[in-house]
This record gives sequence, C-alpha cells and structure tokens, in this order.
Amino acid sequence: MGGAVRLPPYGEAAKNCLSLDSCYNPGMSNISITTEFTPNPHSLKFNVSVPICTHGTVQFASKEEAGKSPLAAKLFEIADVKEVMIGPDLVTVTRDEQVPSWSQLIPQVTATIREFLACGKTSPKVCEKCMDATHPSSEIEKKIIAIMDEQIRPALARDGGDAVFCGFENGVVKLHLKGACAGCPSATMTLKMGIEAYLKEYLPEVKEVVRV
Repeated sequence: MGGAVRLPPYGEAAKNCLSLDSCYNPGMSNISITTEFTPNPHSLKFNVSVPICTHGTVQFASKEEAGKSPLAAKLFEIADVKEVMIGPDLVTVTRDEQVPSWSQLIPQVTATIREFLACGKTSPKVCEKCMDATHPSSEIEKKIIAIMDEQIRPALARDGGDAVFCGFENGVVKLHLKGACAGCPSATMTLKMGIEAYLKEYLPEVKEVVRV
C-alpha cells in the first residue's frame, strides 16, 4: 500500500458467481502464474494470465468461509495459509505470521491455482455485506463508488489488496479492506493519507474514511 491511494460471510448473492464444471479444459493448459511481493510481508500476490472471478474481489478469512469456493477451499488445505483473496486475475494469499519464508508455500499455491483453472473448478463468491455498493442510495454514494472503482481500487490491486465501499453516513465513508491491505503495517496510512485524502479532495461531503 505504501503511499498509494490505491469478507465476511457469503449469502444468497453468492449464487450469481461463476461456477464451472469439473472437467479438463485444454485451453487453460498454458496458464501463466507469477508471484509479486506486497507491502504486507505476510501476503503474496499471484498474478494469473486468465480471468478467475467476474465479480470483483472476494475475501476468505477462514477455511469455513471458503466452503463455497473450490479454489479457496483447496488453498486452505495448504499448511500455514491463513487468508485468501480471489480477484479478477489474481489471488492474494496471507500466510501464518510464524512462517519465516515463502519458499515452501509458493510452489504449492501455484500448483493449486493452475490445477483448478485447468479443470475449470473455480467458483469465488461475492460479499453479502457489501453487495449494496452496487445499488447506491444517493448521488454522493454514486460518486464515491465511481472514484473508488476508477482510481483507488486499481491502485490497491497492484499491491494485492482491495477496499470495498460499505456505506456512507454523516460524512463518514465506510470501507472494508481485503487481501494484502487487511493486515498491512501501512494500512492506516493508506486509509487516511491515501484514500481519505483523495476522496476529500474531490468530494467535500466526505469528512472521514473508516475501516469496518
């Protein structure tokens, strides 16, 4: 996150997500997966050369939450995987803080992603708590979401993270941080000096940005 401006349980809305048959797909045999470090030392971003999720980014904070996503569930079977975020063309994995190195995890995570994409099994789910972000109730919410989607979220995604709009009330914007952003040491700086400053510059109605 640095200076760049750059999920809870899943409900019925999750049924709208991509769900593919479990069969070999020869078109996926040459998938490219590259790793990229993030500002959060415990989170690593895996860039994938093919689309994964058509509904933005989805955070899985536990193995229980990942039950409806075959890819996330499989990733949680890898020892020391603590959290998983699946995005349009990336997967951010957060490891246990006690693990000193990524050397064992990288090949296991890469192989798991490749296997599931080649077999067409991925089925990430959307965030029920934040799904109302697609149905803003006011003009100011529409403007906030537009700035988030066009300017801020793409910058966060480059660092393996995301921020989802969860509401606006009395001048306060509520955001849910995901992926590398969730546990990043500089998350507060990103939220206040990055996202908050950016929104306040363009929208005088915004007085504060908080994390939920």
